[in-house]
Amino acid sequence: MIETEDLGSLLDTLCPMYVLINDEGRIVQVGPTVQKLRPEQPMAGRRFLDVFELQRPRSVTEFPTLLSTPGARLRLRFQDQPQTAFKGLIAPLSGKGASVVNLSFGISILDAVRDYALTSADFSGTDLAIELLYLVEAKSAAMEASRSLNLRLQGAKLAAEEQAYTDTLTGLKNRRAMDHILGHLISTKSSFALMHLDLDFFKSVNDRLGHAAGDFVLQQAAMIMLDETRSDDTVARVGGDEFVLIIKGVTDRKKLDSIARRLIAQLCQPMKFEGAACSVSASVGTALSTQFEMPKAQDVLHAADLALYAAKRNGRSCHRFYCEFSNARQSG
Repeated sequence: MIETEDLGSLLDTLCPMYVLINDEGRIVQVGPTVQKLRPEQPMAGRRFLDVFELQRPRSVTEFPTLLSTPGARLRLRFQDQPQTAFKGLIAPLSGKGASVVNLSFGISILDAVRDYALTSADFSGTDLAIELLYLVEAKSAAMEASRSLNLRLQGAKLAAEEQAYTDTLTGLKNRRAMDHILGHLISTKSSFALMHLDLDFFKSVNDRLGHAAGDFVLQQAAMIMLDETRSDDTVARVGGDEFVLIIKGVTDRKKLDSIARRLIAQLCQPMKFEGAACSVSASVGTALSTQFEMPKAQDVLHAADLALYAAKRNGRSCHRFYCEFSNARQSG
């Protein structure tokens, strides 16, 4: 016959989450894992129902009733905080005047492992909880790797889309981006002004000082245009030395003329490249979306082109508005 001490040692090895209870309902001994959950509260000698709250079966409120239902599946939790939940199974020990309640964490195992810093040594070697923990850990690692990969792919996609809409030399929007923005503004019936700006005498800078100087001038011009416009306006490079500015929500001619004049004044200032002066100017033509009953992108762009040609015919380094009744020859 197995003595109580030998029984406790055997249970420690086979099911470290057991509670050994005598017929009076007092705890005789608990497994090492159960005690680890309350390391500063010895459980031996305490009443079982003072330590654990019985939630299932609901009909059982007294310990003698619990003993009369051997094999019953139990739902329990600690009386004090944290109220860790358990599944349990009670089995009487024949001739010992005692019963064993074998506990497990059930679906709360992950919380228990985290809350009590449990390891594989705290479970029976045959407990499937160990495999479950390994699977959860592997799944978490796989999900983290997948999330990281998705973020990288999303970042690469956004970068590719941004690159597709960006002029690589100046960092401005390109013609594709301009077309997209114009289409959106027109589809939403938003008012806007479209300025077509051309750098005068740019070819002479390229011919005299080389393409590196020309690239420098384009980059400096881009910075000036960004400085003179708002963050929600659009500045796009649509050709070698041609730019389009889309000014959202502004159709007041005085305001627009002031913007164009500031641009021209800034762009007329000589730019120094490797000690050499790069001198250009700018001609600007502006068309308003409100000048069209049903604006189309190509019509607004064509109108701004006509206004630009009028500015160039007027001696360059000036600004003209499109006038639908005089083929853009009249100043705004």
